[in-house]
Amino acid sequence: MKTFVAKPEEIQREWLVVDAAGKPLGRLAQEVAKLLRGKHKPIFTPHVDTGDHVIVINADQVVLSGNSKAEERIHWHSQYPGGLKSVTKGAMLEKRPDRLVERTIKGMLPHNKLGAQMYRKLKVYAGAMHPHEAQQPRAYDF
Repeated sequence: MKTFVAKPEEIQREWLVVDAAGKPLGRLAQEVAKLLRGKHKPIFTPHVDTGDHVIVINADQVVLSGNSKAEERIHWHSQYPGGLKSVTKGAMLEKRPDRLVERTIKGMLPHNKLGAQMYRKLKVYAGAMHPHEAQQPRAYDF
């Protein structure tokens, strides 16, 4: 028996639309990360990008479950002295919901060049409209 390894020229990518309205942020991010990584396909290979392109719409209607989740702080550093910045998840959901969803999904992808390649296939929009109709995306419900 031989181990199957997906070759880059054999991979067929789809465009999927995920509606984030009313879904918990963590569960949405976990499902989208699985689609970007390609774990839902039988040809999944850990060291090859076998995932699909994913469009997330209605990111402004995502739900932060739990009482403390809205007050949970997100930190980042500008790499300058005294450059530590932070904001609560609730404030980020109000101001930039697409960035909050992108950041959560990126944290669930591999932290290397392969993960960066997968992250490039993610498109997140706060509203219900997206400019990718030419790719004929199909709706994905979980």
